[in-house]
Amino acid sequence: MADDASIEARFWKDLKASPFVMLGVEGTRDGHTQPMTAQFEGESGPIWFFATKDNGLTKALSESNRAIATYTGKGHDLFASIHGTLSVDTDRENVDRLWSPQVEAWYKGGKADPNLALLRLDTERARLWLGGSSFGAAIERLVGKDPKDSYKDNVAEVTL
Repeated sequence: MADDASIEARFWKDLKASPFVMLGVEGTRDGHTQPMTAQFEGESGPIWFFATKDNGLTKALSESNRAIATYTGKGHDLFASIHGTLSVDTDRENVDRLWSPQVEAWYKGGKADPNLALLRLDTERARLWLGGSSFGAAIERLVGKDPKDSYKDNVAEVTL
């Protein structure tokens, strides 16, 4: 049986190993979710994303700052729905600190690229699920157990 803290720790560990999320801006026309690479430090928010000023997410921030990110762990054994506020961060120190050769590959002008935007997701809450095995659920069913009973201990509501 996993507790919320251990599921949250697992989330940060898995996100570090596979930092790809689907990020969107709620209630906007062009804020549909799209794949983004998460940048973060430690085991708490904020979560950062390098983008461009003409990206649909960046433009959608003129209409709303409510964001949702969804995550699927590399082995499909952890899932997350993350809510928070998204904003453009203009602090050059943050760009310098988070910059990497992988990020640089996306921007012709490097850190000085005039179209570069750094998005900051201030996380508020998340629902996290540890994936269960369908085989394990079938075995539980065969021995007369309801697999939903054991699965409920693998869901966490956390403040990130």
